Amino acid sequence: MSETLLEHMQRVRVASRRLYTLEEMDAAIARLARELDADYREHNPVCLVLLNGAVIFAGRLLPLLDFPLQQDYVHATRYVGATTGGVVEWRVTPSKELSGRHVLLIDDVLDEGATLLGVMEACRRQGAASVQTAVLVDKRHERKAEPGLRADYTGLEAEDAYLFGGGMDYRDYWRNAPGIFAVPDDILREHS
Repeated sequence: MSETLLEHMQRVRVASRRLYTLEEMDAAIARLARELDADYREHNPVCLVLLNGAVIFAGRLLPLLDFPLQQDYVHATRYVGATTGGVVEWRVTPSKELSGRHVLLIDDVLDEGATLLGVMEACRRQGAASVQTAVLVDKRHERKAEPGLRADYTGLEAEDAYLFGGGMDYRDYWRNAPGIFAVPDDILREHS
C-alpha cells in the first residue's frame, strides 16, 4: 500500500533533525529586532515581506520593532511547491511607493539568493534610497548567486540542508513547524 501525502508529511516531520527550537528561533528574532530598532529608528522604512516564506518570520519580528514603519509584501518565487529552484517568477509586486524610501526586505532563508537579488534589483529600479535584507536563516555553502552574498541582518546560520519551519517549507508543507528542521537526504532522494 502506498503512502498518502499526509502520511508522508508526518514521516518527514518525525524523521527530520531539529536544528533550532522555537525558543532559539525567537531569541534570534528578538536580537534582530534590537539591531533593526537601532538602525532604522530615524528612517521611515518600508518593510517588504517576501511571500510565502517570510510570513511567519515577519509575524514574529514586526511586533518587536518599536519605530514607525510601513509594511507591504512581494511575491517572487523560484520553487512553486518543488524542492529545487527554477527561474524567478513574479506573482505580486509592492503596492507602496518605494522611490526615495529605505526598504528592508524580510525573507525566511538566504540559500543561493537569486530570488532575493531579483527583488533587491526591482526595488532599486523603483528608486529606493536604500535596500537592505533581513533573513531568519542563512545557509552556509558556496553556491550563492553572487560570491560573498550575505544578508544585512541574519538571525541564524544553518548547514547546507533542505530546511523547513520558521516559514520555510517542505513541498509546501511544514512552514508552521515548531523550530527549524533539516530533511534527511534519503527522503529528498525519494522525490527528486
